[in-house]
Amino acid sequence: MKVEIFSDVVCPWCYIGHTRFARAAEAFRAAGGTVEITMRPFQLNPDAPLEGEPLLRALERKFGPNVGQMTGQVTAVAEQEGLELNFDEAVSANTAEAHRLIEVATAQGKGEEMAHRLFRAHFTDGLNVGDPDVLAKLAADAGVTDDGQGGAEVSEQLARARQLGISGVPLFLFEGQFAVSGAQPYETFVAALDEVAERTGQKPITLLAAPADGCADDSCAV
Repeated sequence: MKVEIFSDVVCPWCYIGHTRFARAAEAFRAAGGTVEITMRPFQLNPDAPLEGEPLLRALERKFGPNVGQMTGQVTAVAEQEGLELNFDEAVSANTAEAHRLIEVATAQGKGEEMAHRLFRAHFTDGLNVGDPDVLAKLAADAGVTDDGQGGAEVSEQLARARQLGISGVPLFLFEGQFAVSGAQPYETFVAALDEVAERTGQKPITLLAAPADGCADDSCAV
C-alpha cells in the first residue's frame, strides 16, 4: 500500500501525526501488510525568511501575547507520544530547502527518516531548518548525500497539493485516492489502513475520518 504524507517540518501536528501513523504502519506490517510511506511537501508560510527568528516572537506577532496556552496544549499532546517540543527555543524559518533535502533523502531511501530528523531539529533541538549549514549537518547525521537536486520535485508536489485541494496538514493520502486529515489517534490510522486495504480502486479522494488538529496556511507554529 502506498501512503503519501503531506506535511511541513515546522507544523507540530504534523510531527505528532507522523509519529502516530508510523506506529500504525508498523502494526499493519506486523499483521502481514505492506506499506510504503512517501513524505510530500507543504509550506505553511512560504514567505518566511531563511535566516529565521525566534518562533515565539513570530507567534506573538500573529496571535498576540497569549500564545502560551496554544503552545502548552500541543506540547502536552506531544508528550503523550514521547515527543519533546521546546517552543521557547524553536526558530521560525523558511522550509523550502528542508523539503528539498527530504526529496533528496527519499531518492536514497531515507525520506521518512530525514523528515523525522528535521521535525526533531526544529521542535526539540532549537535548530534553524532554513540554514544551509544546519541542513548539511542533519543530512550527514542521517547518512544522506545532498546532491543539490530535488527542487523541481518539491515545486511539482506543492502544485499537486494545491490541485488536490489540500489546505491544511498533515494529510495522509492512501493509494492516491483516500485521505485522512489531521493528527488522528493511532486507532484511527490503524482502521484507515485496514479499510483502504479492502477498498483500493475507488475514487476520487475520500475522507475516511473527520478532520483532526492540524495546521492551515501560516496559522500555527512556523
